[in-house]
Amino acid sequence: MNPPTSAKLGNNVVKLDHIKLACKDCSLFQLCLPVGIDAAELEELDRIIKRRRPLARGEHLFQVGLPFQAIYAVRSGSIKTYAYTEDGHEQVTGFHLPGELLGLDAINLSEHPCAAKALESTSLCEIPFDQLEQLSERLPSLQHQLLKIMSREILHDQSLLMLLGKKSAEERLAALLLSLSGRYAKRGFSPTDFHLSMSRNDIGNYLGLAVETVSRLFSRFQEEGLLEVQRKHIEIRDLPRLRAVANARQLGKPKACSRI
Repeated sequence: MNPPTSAKLGNNVVKLDHIKLACKDCSLFQLCLPVGIDAAELEELDRIIKRRRPLARGEHLFQVGLPFQAIYAVRSGSIKTYAYTEDGHEQVTGFHLPGELLGLDAINLSEHPCAAKALESTSLCEIPFDQLEQLSERLPSLQHQLLKIMSREILHDQSLLMLLGKKSAEERLAALLLSLSGRYAKRGFSPTDFHLSMSRNDIGNYLGLAVETVSRLFSRFQEEGLLEVQRKHIEIRDLPRLRAVANARQLGKPKACSRI
């Protein structure tokens, strides 16, 4: 993600060459450039943003139960979040790609309800939440943008519940691939050619499917010409048909019986 050279805010043109942490394709950018903020306020916001050292693959950003101190934006790489079930098993709750935020779910209880682990070498931006709160009290536009981002996270959680509760195995995997496609496209990457940093086990855990079912579905999608799969590399060959699979029920197609 490359930072823009300038951005027009009202009647002001703010030069951003020296603001290294504001990236135009990042959710954090919506906090960095809320409508109505002037150059001095932008500088003040930039000062509280920290660039963390990169996380190595398998390294944790935070663990379950740790005190909530900051929200994070993924600059590069990817993060898996997960919680533990009552019997101690890991339950994957999300995959976070470049430009996406995490840590917002810890605001309510002031501690992290889930853990976050790097799926590959990952760099992040960090915003200490106490400083962000203080700044947003003086900048209403900043507070408004934060609420919009939190609302979007709620909508994402609702979509996940519908995905797990109402769709067949085929529809679930197709919907996840379409979600990744759209999220990559939004950040300026290819929507049809990308790398899956998460394992088949993680995908199955997230979708509520056995890993054997996930592997079988990838093979079936490839045989049907929807995808080309080479280990973790995915090339979507037929995006319209993949959308049709993800929305099979709405299109009136029979639901396949799959073991989950």
